[in-house]
Amino acid sequence: MKTLIVGGAGMIGGRTALHLKSKGHDVTIAGRNAPEAGTPLGDLPFQRIDFVNMEFDPDALGGFDAMVFAAGNDIRHLPEGEDDSYWERVNSIGIPRFFEAAKSAGIRRAVNIGSYYPQAAPQLVEGNAYIRSRKESDEGVCALADDNFTAMSVNAPFVVGTVPGLIIPMFVAYTQYAQGKFAPMPEFVPPGGVNFISTQSLAEAAEGGLERGKAGASYLVGDENLTWQDYFGAFFEAVGRERPPIRDEEHPLLPDSAMPFGRGNKLYYEVDAEEAALLGYRRNDIVPAIKEIVAQYRDM
Repeated sequence: MKTLIVGGAGMIGGRTALHLKSKGHDVTIAGRNAPEAGTPLGDLPFQRIDFVNMEFDPDALGGFDAMVFAAGNDIRHLPEGEDDSYWERVNSIGIPRFFEAAKSAGIRRAVNIGSYYPQAAPQLVEGNAYIRSRKESDEGVCALADDNFTAMSVNAPFVVGTVPGLIIPMFVAYTQYAQGKFAPMPEFVPPGGVNFISTQSLAEAAEGGLERGKAGASYLVGDENLTWQDYFGAFFEAVGRERPPIRDEEHPLLPDSAMPFGRGNKLYYEVDAEEAALLGYRRNDIVPAIKEIVAQYRDM
């Protein structure tokens, strides 16, 4: 299958691109910037696509059978100077518009990597512009599905993992924090917790969506419900240190803005067993993913 990975130079898209390549897909990655040459991602074919501004060659999309879209904008990535209208522009409008272009070009199967918030915490949709935009992008993508266009969303929680040859600043920072390299920054974790999924599990879920997913479906995926102490503690334990204590204050590496469900709360859920089996992704992969992160970044 000739498969285009939009956002393929990033953490989620990159892991998905390499996973699908290992499964025999003819993979091309796309985005605004090409990955670094000489890396596993840099060795893949690249197309420049700016989906927000619709800057790409529509005819070029016609060369693909399938697409995974992993370029949706995350809550932590609001550009300086932008307000909440940004989310509507890039997610609510931009993502379905790009999927419509993919459909018109003849792509037959497409997976949107979306966010878990609208399904796991629907009470947050009305009051949060970012979460509302994720719901609207999901609905817009699924509304395009028909007998000739099997489009769906695979909606993920906090994603943990790395990609060979790719520097992910957040996880470099978490690794160095666990190593004690940020002293005198206090070592603690906030109360509460959330569901997590690894990049590898999510890549496998995207593969399952392409191969077996239903047109118009919105799949809520996830792996483990962990406290923040479990999560950060796994980084500390991976470098041979004890877990940090809990302190009810804003964390320097995990701002309250990244937890719209509120510091101290737990956004836990269990995935539908039949959907998880359909998509076929691995479980209990968070600690292995963190060990992989630490192994890649601990000597930086």
